[in-house]
Amino acid sequence: MSKIVVISGHPDLKQSYTNTVILEALESAGSRSETSQVEVRRLDSLYPEFIIDAEAEQQALLDADVIIFQFPYYWYSVPALLKKWIDDVFTFNFAYGPEGNKLKGKDFILSFTVGGPEESYSPLGYNHFTIEQMLYPLQQTAYLAGMNYHEPVYTHRMVYIPGVYNTQEQVEARACHHADRLIIKLDELTSSAENKITKLVQVWFEQFDQLPEGDSFFLNYLAEDIHWQMPEGTFKGHAGFRDWYASARALFKPNCDHQVEQINIQALDDTHYQVDLRIRLVADTYTGESVNMLVNEVWKLAVDGNGKAIIHDYRVTPV
Repeated sequence: MSKIVVISGHPDLKQSYTNTVILEALESAGSRSETSQVEVRRLDSLYPEFIIDAEAEQQALLDADVIIFQFPYYWYSVPALLKKWIDDVFTFNFAYGPEGNKLKGKDFILSFTVGGPEESYSPLGYNHFTIEQMLYPLQQTAYLAGMNYHEPVYTHRMVYIPGVYNTQEQVEARACHHADRLIIKLDELTSSAENKITKLVQVWFEQFDQLPEGDSFFLNYLAEDIHWQMPEGTFKGHAGFRDWYASARALFKPNCDHQVEQINIQALDDTHYQVDLRIRLVADTYTGESVNMLVNEVWKLAVDGNGKAIIHDYRVTPV
């Protein structure tokens, strides 16, 4: 089951006509889901004095598969409470730095409400820039932390000023529609075979970078009759993979760098997929040589009813 953690950055949800509606819809959808659970962390009630418990927040993120920032768009950015949370939680060697890989591979979505109309966010509008352009700092934050940045979900005209701008019914209806869009996106994200395969690719090469002594991680994703074709030969089954892996560990030093330059996932039928990859390997060998090589990889795999991918055919060809 996927764990979705929602960080609510509204400074006072009691005064909100829209963010409250969205959060309640997310919690309701999570309670009904058989594939995901939702935890909403309301920063305004947790930290009314802006004193963030960074350790507790980091632990919540470690447990998450998907992280959502839910907030009202304030002065072309996040509210001060959410900015303080980012500063205190996304720390050195947690979100970035030599050991700062704790958020790597997690899916990240910005979900926010915008007061102004859509037409104001354009070169000819009074805000001059598009919403996407103004999100670049947050997008780069996700990239630096190694998270998977997804297209944001946002809605305009979400401010209610009695007798001046919008009605309460209008903004609440827009909030419901916003929540529906976000829930659909989450359902696709958490149940998508393509997303599960992409995550497997990420963790697969992270493990190969380390070249662990045991091979159980890899065998867990390889069919018993795996066809493993490498430049140095063809290997069959788990026993064949063990032979090849032993030779790879004898040649390459740990802390390799497998760079995924391209990935394309093609559905062959309802459960079978072909994955075409372009991988650059940068590594040092025990013979004293350094390797910088580009290869094409083709995986053929099946995704079972629990969403687990099993590789049946794995071919590597030098470019």
